[in-house]
Formats: sequence, structure tokens, C-alpha cells
Amino acid sequence: MSQAEPITRIHEVLALQARLQPDAICLYEEGGGTLSYAQLWQRVQDVAGWLQSQGVRPGHRVLMVGENCAAMIAALFGCGVAGAWPVGVNARLSAREVDSIRRHAQPELLLYAAGISSAARAHAAAAGAVEADSAVWGPGVQAARATGSTQAETGELAAEVATVIYTSGTTGAPKGVLVPHRGLLHFARVSAASRRLTPRDIGYAALPMSHIFGIATVLMATLHAGAGLVLRSRFDADDAFKALAHPGVSILQGVPTMFSRMMAAAPPRAELRAPALRYLYTGGAALDPTQKRDAERYFGVPMHHGYGITEYAGSMFITDIDAPRDDCSAGYAVDGVEMRIGSPDAGAPAPGVRGDILIRGPGVMLGYYRDPEQTALALLPGGWLNTGDIGFVDAGGALFIAGRSKDLIIRSGFNVYPIEVESVINAFPGVRLSAVVGRGTADHNEEVIAFVEPLPGATIDTHLLMLHLRAQLAPYKRPARIIPIETIPTTVSGKILKQPLKERLA
Repeated sequence: MSQAEPITRIHEVLALQARLQPDAICLYEEGGGTLSYAQLWQRVQDVAGWLQSQGVRPGHRVLMVGENCAAMIAALFGCGVAGAWPVGVNARLSAREVDSIRRHAQPELLLYAAGISSAARAHAAAAGAVEADSAVWGPGVQAARATGSTQAETGELAAEVATVIYTSGTTGAPKGVLVPHRGLLHFARVSAASRRLTPRDIGYAALPMSHIFGIATVLMATLHAGAGLVLRSRFDADDAFKALAHPGVSILQGVPTMFSRMMAAAPPRAELRAPALRYLYTGGAALDPTQKRDAERYFGVPMHHGYGITEYAGSMFITDIDAPRDDCSAGYAVDGVEMRIGSPDAGAPAPGVRGDILIRGPGVMLGYYRDPEQTALALLPGGWLNTGDIGFVDAGGALFIAGRSKDLIIRSGFNVYPIEVESVINAFPGVRLSAVVGRGTADHNEEVIAFVEPLPGATIDTHLLMLHLRAQLAPYKRPARIIPIETIPTTVSGKILKQPLKERLA
């Protein structure tokens, strides 16, 4: 591939940077080591050759169970070189969840990043995996063959799939999202431009590379710009503060729960060392106004926000770097994205009108793997994607997320959007996080139930909190019950899991 040739596969972005700036640091690894662009690209090529020697052919699935490390990235791009479909799985999923994905994806080969992850070691041991070639992978990668026969995908989509990402599956079985090369390439350019990334920037990569946020917004955009990444297997607030000081993280991105943990562990403002920090961004879940205010005051830079889902290769909306917002809007449609509210033929969204968010653009998934029924529900005629979210725009076209369609609570005929109630609860002193769910009643109504997680060392007076809510919310929005909880369950990417909370009410 020459520099003049068009880039059509995600690994070609890495190949280009390895040619343009071979000695530049690409990854700052745990333990203090680094990998240059040339070194990472060489490892990717070696991995591709090794995969082919193990019988992996174009269209085969390769399952990689692990946490963030160079081997996970090498597997992602190495599969691309070999024409295979990488299926990244976070090792912190349970044995049942990993096995469910394995049975559905039917991989030709299973890989485990056991060196960096004790959870991956446990999965590898259960699978009878053996050590892979350390000269190719580096230390700590184990491999196992498929237990049954597998078939390579040979259809028209075989060459278009960059990776398969399985959704968290909070209700029912997880679905395998077919992520297109063209979508990730398009968003890498858009995302890098939205933050004005340069080779001098350093990002912080604790978001799982098995998640679209980690792959698209963190990894691909960084590589597109030729910048560096501090790569971490899991998030630790103290480590994040250390990385701000050295090597000097300039781009700090994460889900809201990550920032709430940082604020809870933050040193005094006078002791903060973040000489290069210029951009804060949170996505993957609703932005709370209290968290935004506190983070901006502490770090001294605006907190930007965006909106994306697994079924789209990157964020669909992002706030403007030149016009930071005082509210919690998800910002404006990125280049190439069209939106409708309610139905594809609804025309341009009218300000203030709430409804289902429909999206069209180059990042729309190619479908759910081996699930035509769910694919037909999500992919509508004309190339529109039903996001499953509810939202509205203001007069300037900025998007506000009202909540998930399935999370909507109907109370006495009124719509209650949990995100609104949660924002009010989260502003109460001592609250770290809240989750609002609906519970059916005998009279075929729904009541509002709030789970509340306190800050470390704090105790929440639920009576005072209820008085606070009475002053801030209409009667039909007020929780019928407030339930203190030690830890609100989240996915490995930090998104709140509401189904386990609902099951506690059964």
C-alpha cells in the first residue's frame, strides 16, 4: 500500500503511521515499556502470519479474551491483515457470558491475554489453552482450537467486517454487531478532527478495546493522528492521575463512572499535575450536570460530551470544541450523520419534539451476526438505524438524550425519563451514582424506584433526599422508594446495568 492508495481497512492506518513516523511512541504499556509505531506494525504482521499458520482463513472468527494490552490490539489488526473477523471479549465477563459468545460466534481459534489479566488466565485454563508463540505475541498469550467444525464467512459482507462486538446483553442473549471497516475509518478521521489531535497528543486508554468506545474513539482516532496512548488493562483513578503528570496525558476520555471515581479520589486542586491536559470527554452514558460542573472546576478545562452506540462505528454526535456547552447536550451531528425523530420520513427534527432517534451514516452496522430478526428490527428501509434511544433537539440542532426506549416509565399516563430523575438525585450531597427503574403495580401502573450509591465514607439520609426530590420534581416523577445500594452494577465499560436492579424488585 503506497501513501497515495486509498485506505480501506483499519490496519492500514497503523501501517501508514509506521511508515511516516516509525520511531514515534504509539503505546505506553503497563510496567513502563513502550512500543513504537514500527514495532507495533511488525507485531501485527507477525500475528497475521501466525494466525494463517494456525489455519485461520478469511471469514473465520477469532475470539480474543482479555483486557487492554498490546496483544489485544495486535489481534484486532492481525485478523484484519489475515482477512479474519476479530471478536474481542472482555475477560471480566463471567464464564457463562464468554461461553455464550463463543457458541454464537463459532470461532476457528480462541486467544487469551493471560499475561496481563488473571480473569483471562482463568478462562484460558477452563478452555485448556496452551502458550502461544511468545516470539510473535510477546509473553502471556494462550491459544485453543475450536472444539467443533467452523465455517468461514464467504458472503458479500465477509470483507467489509472490521470486528464483531457483542453487546452487553442486559436482557436476553448478547448480539454480535458487525462493525464495518468504512465506518471505523470514517469516524477515526472525524474524531481526530473534533479534538484537533496531533502526533504530540497522548491519550489515556482504559476503556476496553472490546467496546466500540475504546476501539473507535480512543484507538482508531489516536492512530489516525499518529498520537500516543497510555494503555491500561483496567481503570484505576490513582494511575490516571499519575499518567496526567507523566508521560503527560493531554486527552482524557471515559464513561461518566470513570470520572466520578477520579473525582472521589482526586488530590487537592493545588496538587493536581496535568501540564498537558487540554481535552476532557465523556460518553457511553448520560452526562450528569453535577459531575460536569465538578470536573470542569477541578481540571480547569471544559468537559465535552457525545452520543454513540455499539451499532454505530463511533460517536454520532459530539459537542463543539470551540463552543463548550453549559448544559448536558450530546452536541451536534458529526460529518456524514443524518438524524430523524420518530420515523425516517419525519423530516428535519422540530425543536423540543421527543421521539425515537433514527440515524443514517457510514458507521451504521452491517447487521447482527446470525440474527436476521433482530437485524430487521434495527435496520429500517432507506439505511436508517433505530437506536432504541429517545431524544430531542433544541433550536440550534443540539441533541439531548431523554433515555432508552426500554427504560421509559409510564406513571399515571405520564412519561418519566429516568435520566431526569437521576440527574436530580446525583446533585444531592453524598451521592456517587443513582439508577432509576420502573416497577409494575397491581393497578397496571408503574411506580418509580431509585437505587442510590453513596460516595465512599458517606451516608445518605433518604428522608432528606426525598424532601430534596419533592422540591425538584413533579409528583409523578418522584420515586415511590429510595433504596441505598453499596455498588450499582455496571458493564465492564461502565454503563449502568438496570436489569439486575429490576430483578431485585421482583
